[in-house]
Amino acid sequence: MVKLNRIYTRTGDKGDTGLGDGSRVAKHDRRVEAFGTVDETNATIGLAQLHAEGELQQVLATVQNDLFDVGADLCTPEQEDPQYPPLRVTETQVEFLERQIDAMNADLASLRSFILPGGTPLAAHLHLARTVARRAERLVTLLMVEQPVNPEVLRYMNRLSDLLFVAARKANDNGAGDVLWVPGANR
Repeated sequence: MVKLNRIYTRTGDKGDTGLGDGSRVAKHDRRVEAFGTVDETNATIGLAQLHAEGELQQVLATVQNDLFDVGADLCTPEQEDPQYPPLRVTETQVEFLERQIDAMNADLASLRSFILPGGTPLAAHLHLARTVARRAERLVTLLMVEQPVNPEVLRYMNRLSDLLFVAARKANDNGAGDVLWVPGANR
């Protein structure tokens, strides 16, 4: 478990930060960008939770906890025979998202247009979280070009943005309140 007595350590005052394996990298390193944007995703989901209740609130709480797992996974570079086994995202966590997507999507009408981010406050926050999750996903793919990354991290972030999209539709009266894109409407 994590124990923090002091919030500031001064160890990053020169622009670097520590990773889970004890190594230090620049604060602008791709790995730090990736897990930092996962943290940003988590914060936007926290805003959405202010408007959520019931089962959706519980799903979002589970996702927030899992996003700390994603961050811990990304924070610890893969290596052979580590001294301590690192926390890694698992297929089970991805499958949880898939089950939630399927359950939420079952009652939604088929899409006939792209959806503009908006509708209820909950839906708007979920759409914002979705876009930040997509940015995190792009950063993970960029990191994967340079360094090994647990492939379940990418799968998780991909499913997460899908879950947030479906949850936003659910929050918009099961899609009835979705704001639809009308191509060329303002020409």
